[in-house]
Amino acid sequence: TRLQLVARLVRGGPQSSSGLAAGMAVTRQAVSKHLRTLEKAGIARSRRFGRERIWELRPASLDEAQIYLQEISAQWDLAIARLRAFVEED
Repeated sequence: TRLQLVARLVRGGPQSSSGLAAGMAVTRQAVSKHLRTLEKAGIARSRRFGRERIWELRPASLDEAQIYLQEISAQWDLAIARLRAFVEED
């Protein structure tokens, strides 16, 4: 659900919580809870606009996540290369 919310914010830009909840298989309350979790993690932020809360992504946090995932990917590449070398030894 959280990944779906992040994807919707990437594609559609800042949106209201009700707009983000539209068409999802979970309740609006569940969406709000997931959005608050993303906010606590520093991935999203919200602001009041009248009676609605508008949500948007924090690009800097996504950049940090990308760097972290690239590091993990590099570690896995090294581990797989070592395993391949071990398996291909005669």
